[in-house]
Amino acid sequence: MNFKRNLAVRNDIGVATKNKQLATARIFLKELNRIGVLPRDITQNIKSFNQGRKHKRSGLNETQVSRIINALAELPLTTQNTRLKALLSLLIFQGLRQVEIVRLNIADINLEASSALVQGKGRDDKEVVDLHPQTVKALREYLSSNKLADGPLFVSNSNNGKNQRLTTKSIRVIVGKLLSEVGIEGKTTHGFRHFFTTTLIKQFGGNLLDVMAYTRHKSMEMLVVYNDQVRKSEDLPRYYQAFETIRM
Repeated sequence: MNFKRNLAVRNDIGVATKNKQLATARIFLKELNRIGVLPRDITQNIKSFNQGRKHKRSGLNETQVSRIINALAELPLTTQNTRLKALLSLLIFQGLRQVEIVRLNIADINLEASSALVQGKGRDDKEVVDLHPQTVKALREYLSSNKLADGPLFVSNSNNGKNQRLTTKSIRVIVGKLLSEVGIEGKTTHGFRHFFTTTLIKQFGGNLLDVMAYTRHKSMEMLVVYNDQVRKSEDLPRYYQAFETIRM
Protein backbone atom coordinates (compact mmCIF):
# COMPACT_ATOMS: atom_id res chain seq x y z
CA MET A 1 0.00 0.00 0.00
CA ASN A 2 2.88 2.36 0.73
CA PHE A 3 4.33 1.60 -2.69
CA LYS A 4 1.00 2.47 -4.30
CA ARG A 5 0.80 5.71 -2.32
CA ASN A 6 4.29 6.66 -3.52
CA LEU A 7 3.27 5.97 -7.11
CA ALA A 8 0.09 8.00 -6.70
CA VAL A 9 1.92 11.24 -5.93
CA ARG A 10 4.43 10.94 -8.75
CA ASN A 11 3.93 13.41 -11.61
CA ASP A 12 6.76 12.20 -13.84
CA ILE A 13 4.93 9.07 -15.06
CA GLY A 14 1.42 8.39 -16.35
CA VAL A 15 -1.31 6.17 -14.94
CA ALA A 16 -0.51 3.37 -17.40
CA THR A 17 3.12 3.26 -16.22
CA LYS A 18 2.01 3.32 -12.59
CA ASN A 19 -0.25 0.34 -13.21
CA LYS A 20 2.59 -1.55 -14.92
CA GLN A 21 4.89 -0.97 -11.95
CA LEU A 22 2.13 -1.96 -9.54
CA ALA A 23 1.44 -5.13 -11.53
CA THR A 24 5.15 -6.02 -11.52
CA ALA A 25 5.31 -5.60 -7.73
CA ARG A 26 2.14 -7.66 -7.35
CA ILE A 27 3.52 -10.59 -9.38
CA PHE A 28 6.84 -10.49 -7.51
CA LEU A 29 5.21 -10.47 -4.08
CA LYS A 30 2.74 -13.21 -4.98
CA GLU A 31 5.67 -15.40 -6.05
CA LEU A 32 7.48 -14.71 -2.77
CA ASN A 33 4.37 -15.87 -0.96
CA ARG A 34 4.07 -18.96 -3.16
CA ILE A 35 7.63 -20.13 -2.42
CA GLY A 36 7.27 -19.40 1.31
CA VAL A 37 9.43 -16.28 1.67
CA LEU A 38 6.40 -14.22 2.71
CA PRO A 39 3.91 -15.76 5.18
CA ARG A 40 0.91 -14.36 3.30
CA ASP A 41 -0.13 -12.63 0.09
CA ILE A 42 0.13 -8.94 0.94
CA THR A 43 -1.15 -7.87 -2.49
CA GLN A 44 -4.76 -8.76 -1.75
CA ASN A 45 -7.21 -5.86 -1.98
CA ILE A 46 -4.58 -3.62 -3.61
CA LYS A 47 -6.44 -2.33 -6.65
CA SER A 48 -4.95 -0.80 -9.76
CA PHE A 49 -5.21 2.91 -10.53
CA ASN A 50 -8.30 3.94 -12.46
CA GLN A 51 -7.31 4.61 -16.05
CA GLY A 52 -9.46 6.37 -18.61
CA ARG A 53 -9.92 4.61 -21.95
CA LYS A 54 -9.85 7.78 -24.03
CA HIS A 55 -6.68 8.53 -25.97
CA LYS A 56 -4.51 11.11 -24.26
CA ARG A 57 -2.81 12.07 -27.52
CA SER A 58 -4.36 12.49 -30.95
CA GLY A 59 -3.07 10.46 -33.86
CA LEU A 60 -1.87 11.64 -37.24
CA ASN A 61 -4.44 13.23 -39.49
CA GLU A 62 -4.87 12.95 -43.27
CA THR A 63 -3.00 16.20 -43.97
CA GLN A 64 0.02 15.08 -41.96
CA VAL A 65 0.10 11.63 -43.55
CA SER A 66 -0.12 13.24 -47.01
CA ARG A 67 2.87 15.40 -46.07
CA ILE A 68 4.82 12.27 -45.13
CA ILE A 69 3.82 10.48 -48.36
CA ASN A 70 4.94 13.47 -50.43
CA ALA A 71 8.27 13.59 -48.61
CA LEU A 72 8.84 9.88 -49.23
CA ALA A 73 8.02 10.30 -52.94
CA GLU A 74 10.85 12.84 -53.30
CA LEU A 75 13.51 10.51 -51.86
CA PRO A 76 15.99 8.90 -54.28
CA LEU A 77 15.60 5.15 -54.84
CA THR A 78 18.30 3.86 -52.49
CA THR A 79 18.36 0.69 -50.40
CA GLN A 80 17.94 2.77 -47.24
CA ASN A 81 14.97 4.71 -48.61
CA THR A 82 13.16 1.62 -49.92
CA ARG A 83 13.52 0.22 -46.40
CA LEU A 84 11.99 3.38 -44.95
CA LYS A 85 9.11 3.30 -47.46
CA ALA A 86 8.41 -0.39 -46.72
CA LEU A 87 8.33 0.33 -42.99
CA LEU A 88 6.00 3.31 -43.42
CA SER A 89 3.68 1.34 -45.71
CA LEU A 90 3.11 -1.19 -42.92
CA LEU A 91 2.22 1.65 -40.56
CA ILE A 92 0.03 3.70 -42.92
CA PHE A 93 -1.77 1.12 -45.05
CA GLN A 94 -1.79 -1.84 -42.63
CA GLY A 95 -1.96 -0.18 -39.24
CA LEU A 96 0.50 -2.71 -37.82
CA ARG A 97 1.74 -2.31 -34.29
CA GLN A 98 5.47 -1.77 -33.79
CA VAL A 99 5.92 -5.19 -32.18
CA GLU A 100 4.09 -6.81 -35.10
CA ILE A 101 6.50 -5.20 -37.56
CA VAL A 102 9.66 -6.29 -35.75
CA ARG A 103 8.36 -9.88 -35.54
CA LEU A 104 7.87 -10.14 -39.29
CA ASN A 105 10.13 -12.46 -41.26
CA ILE A 106 10.62 -12.39 -45.01
CA ALA A 107 9.04 -15.86 -45.12
CA ASP A 108 5.85 -14.32 -43.67
CA ILE A 109 5.41 -12.10 -46.74
CA ASN A 110 3.53 -13.49 -49.75
CA LEU A 111 3.59 -10.80 -52.41
CA GLU A 112 1.83 -12.96 -54.99
CA ALA A 113 -1.13 -13.45 -52.66
CA SER A 114 -0.86 -9.90 -51.28
CA SER A 115 -0.82 -11.20 -47.73
CA ALA A 116 1.38 -11.49 -44.67
CA LEU A 117 1.46 -13.68 -41.58
CA VAL A 118 1.37 -11.36 -38.58
CA GLN A 119 1.84 -12.29 -34.94
CA GLY A 120 -0.35 -9.85 -33.08
CA LYS A 121 0.13 -8.37 -29.62
CA GLY A 122 -0.48 -10.98 -26.94
CA ARG A 123 -0.93 -13.78 -29.48
CA ASP A 124 1.09 -16.97 -29.87
CA ASP A 125 0.03 -17.80 -33.42
CA LYS A 126 0.17 -15.82 -36.65
CA GLU A 127 -2.83 -14.63 -38.62
CA VAL A 128 -3.20 -13.81 -42.29
CA VAL A 129 -3.38 -10.09 -43.05
CA ASP A 130 -4.33 -8.78 -46.49
CA LEU A 131 -1.81 -6.32 -47.86
CA HIS A 132 -2.80 -3.09 -49.57
CA PRO A 133 -1.47 -2.71 -53.15
CA GLN A 134 0.72 0.21 -52.01
CA THR A 135 2.23 -2.01 -49.31
CA VAL A 136 2.91 -4.78 -51.83
CA LYS A 137 4.66 -2.30 -54.12
CA ALA A 138 6.81 -0.89 -51.31
CA LEU A 139 7.77 -4.33 -50.00
CA ARG A 140 8.60 -5.59 -53.48
CA GLU A 141 10.94 -2.64 -54.10
CA TYR A 142 12.52 -3.04 -50.68
CA LEU A 143 13.20 -6.77 -50.98
CA SER A 144 14.48 -6.42 -54.54
CA SER A 145 16.78 -3.43 -53.99
CA ASN A 146 18.23 -4.89 -50.78
CA LYS A 147 18.49 -8.41 -52.29
CA LEU A 148 16.77 -10.01 -49.30
CA ALA A 149 15.58 -13.62 -49.39
CA ASP A 150 15.26 -14.85 -45.80
CA GLY A 151 15.58 -13.88 -42.14
CA PRO A 152 13.91 -10.94 -40.37
CA LEU A 153 12.08 -8.51 -42.63
CA PHE A 154 13.83 -5.55 -41.03
CA VAL A 155 17.30 -5.58 -39.49
CA SER A 156 19.34 -2.86 -37.83
CA ASN A 157 21.91 -0.84 -39.76
CA SER A 158 23.53 0.62 -36.65
CA ASN A 159 27.04 -0.39 -35.59
CA ASN A 160 25.88 -1.87 -32.26
CA GLY A 161 23.13 -4.08 -33.64
CA LYS A 162 24.29 -4.57 -37.22
CA ASN A 163 22.12 -7.16 -39.03
CA GLN A 164 20.19 -7.93 -35.85
CA ARG A 165 16.38 -7.86 -35.90
CA LEU A 166 15.10 -4.30 -35.69
CA THR A 167 13.68 -3.35 -32.29
CA THR A 168 10.58 -1.32 -31.46
CA LYS A 169 12.87 1.36 -30.02
CA SER A 170 14.68 1.58 -33.35
CA ILE A 171 11.37 1.99 -35.17
CA ARG A 172 10.44 4.87 -32.88
CA VAL A 173 13.80 6.53 -33.58
CA ILE A 174 13.42 6.10 -37.37
CA VAL A 175 9.85 7.37 -37.42
CA GLY A 176 10.59 10.18 -34.97
CA LYS A 177 13.39 11.42 -37.21
CA LEU A 178 11.09 11.41 -40.25
CA LEU A 179 8.29 13.24 -38.42
CA SER A 180 10.75 15.88 -37.28
CA GLU A 181 12.11 16.33 -40.81
CA VAL A 182 8.64 17.01 -42.25
CA GLY A 183 7.75 19.39 -39.42
CA ILE A 184 5.30 17.21 -37.48
CA GLU A 185 5.71 17.64 -33.74
CA GLY A 186 4.07 15.93 -30.77
CA LYS A 187 3.16 12.74 -32.62
CA THR A 188 4.34 9.17 -32.07
CA THR A 189 4.66 6.00 -34.11
CA HIS A 190 1.36 4.81 -32.67
CA GLY A 191 -0.25 7.82 -34.33
CA PHE A 192 -0.19 5.88 -37.61
CA ARG A 193 -2.35 3.12 -36.15
CA HIS A 194 -4.73 5.80 -34.91
CA PHE A 195 -4.88 7.25 -38.43
CA PHE A 196 -5.40 3.79 -39.94
CA THR A 197 -8.26 2.95 -37.57
CA THR A 198 -10.11 6.26 -37.79
CA THR A 199 -9.79 6.28 -41.59
CA LEU A 200 -11.44 2.85 -41.78
CA ILE A 201 -14.20 3.86 -39.35
CA LYS A 202 -15.07 6.78 -41.62
CA GLN A 203 -14.87 4.62 -44.76
CA PHE A 204 -17.04 1.86 -43.31
CA GLY A 205 -19.63 4.27 -41.93
CA GLY A 206 -19.02 3.35 -38.31
CA ASN A 207 -19.49 -0.40 -38.86
CA LEU A 208 -17.04 -1.47 -36.16
CA LEU A 209 -17.32 -5.19 -36.85
CA ASP A 210 -16.03 -4.67 -40.39
CA VAL A 211 -13.28 -2.36 -39.13
CA MET A 212 -12.28 -4.89 -36.47
CA ALA A 213 -11.40 -7.42 -39.18
CA TYR A 214 -8.63 -5.07 -40.36
CA THR A 215 -7.44 -3.55 -37.09
CA ARG A 216 -7.49 -6.94 -35.31
CA HIS A 217 -8.42 -5.53 -31.93
CA LYS A 218 -9.17 -8.23 -29.38
CA SER A 219 -12.35 -6.52 -28.25
CA MET A 220 -14.76 -3.88 -29.48
CA GLU A 221 -14.05 -1.62 -26.49
CA MET A 222 -11.07 0.20 -27.99
CA LEU A 223 -12.79 0.62 -31.36
CA VAL A 224 -15.69 2.28 -29.56
CA VAL A 225 -13.18 4.82 -28.18
CA TYR A 226 -11.92 5.51 -31.71
CA ASN A 227 -15.49 5.75 -33.01
CA ASP A 228 -16.44 8.22 -30.28
CA GLN A 229 -13.51 10.41 -31.26
CA VAL A 230 -14.52 10.32 -34.93
CA ARG A 231 -18.09 11.26 -34.07
CA LYS A 232 -16.92 14.03 -31.77
CA SER A 233 -14.69 15.57 -34.45
CA GLU A 234 -17.59 15.43 -36.91
CA ASP A 235 -19.97 17.04 -34.40
CA LEU A 236 -17.63 19.87 -33.42
CA PRO A 237 -18.69 22.18 -36.29
CA ARG A 238 -22.33 21.93 -35.12
CA TYR A 239 -21.23 22.65 -31.56
CA TYR A 240 -19.35 25.77 -32.73
CA GLN A 241 -22.28 26.84 -34.90
CA ALA A 242 -24.66 26.71 -31.95
CA PHE A 243 -22.89 29.75 -30.44
CA GLU A 244 -22.03 31.46 -33.73
CA THR A 245 -24.06 34.60 -33.00
CA ILE A 246 -22.50 35.14 -29.59
CA ARG A 247 -19.32 37.22 -29.42
CA MET A 248 -17.27 38.24 -26.42
